[in-house]
Amino acid sequence: MRAENHTQVRVPLDRAALRRVLVRPGGLWRDLEVVDSTGSTNADLLARALAGEPEGAVLAAEEQRAGRGRMGRTWTSPPRAALTFSVLLKPAVPLARRGWLPLLAGVAVATAVTQVTGVRTGLKWPNDLLTADAKLAGILAEAAGDAVVVGIGLNVSTEPAELSHLLASTRPGALPATSLRAAGATALDRASLLLAILGELEHWYRAWQRAGGDPDRSGLRAEYTRLSATIGRTVRAELPGGQALSGPVAGVDSDGRLLVRVSSGSEVAVAAGDVVHLR
Repeated sequence: MRAENHTQVRVPLDRAALRRVLVRPGGLWRDLEVVDSTGSTNADLLARALAGEPEGAVLAAEEQRAGRGRMGRTWTSPPRAALTFSVLLKPAVPLARRGWLPLLAGVAVATAVTQVTGVRTGLKWPNDLLTADAKLAGILAEAAGDAVVVGIGLNVSTEPAELSHLLASTRPGALPATSLRAAGATALDRASLLLAILGELEHWYRAWQRAGGDPDRSGLRAEYTRLSATIGRTVRAELPGGQALSGPVAGVDSDGRLLVRVSSGSEVAVAAGDVVHLR
């Protein structure tokens, strides 16, 4: 089934309509702003967090000119072809448990995308959203004092020719980029996707907070494991500083670190780095 054409799907986000649904008494989301263009929604919210912005702000951009990926990479997309937004959170959990925030966001995005569009998804640690071994979305969490800003970039109506420059697909072992349109999604409405993702994000964030950041009592580790495309795979983890290790992935620990079983039989906890799925 062919999805709608560009004119039908690349419509602006309606801030007023979104706020009427999203902002409610007792809810997590306090405000939603939509801008036509910005360099990076993460950078904008990080600056606001440092200036004292409270938790619950959502900033979406119709176009990001200098969106940031992990390891300092850039991410761009044609205007209104992607869903690009950031949220400002102030988690009251032990500092070490904050490593679960990008994984939590991944669970929210994967669940919402499949519910809205019918596209089956999986999560590549530390949180690329995949479908059929191609990358649909990236997630980046950045801290500023007691705040964490989580940014999400999801390719929605992007055509194959428009994907060719995204996020350094020339890197050795990097997965190709794709979009919901290219994956045969039954729906490409960005407003519906945004509301569904924010709803799932609020659900998991509240549960995780109530559990004091415990991934087991909140159910988060079980759900992440179910959605993971990395756990059980053999990977090569390229660590900061140029080191690398390889082995099967046993799971994620209580702080969200990847557990790689190396040749000695021991499990090494990986907190940061590039992970390549080996075939």
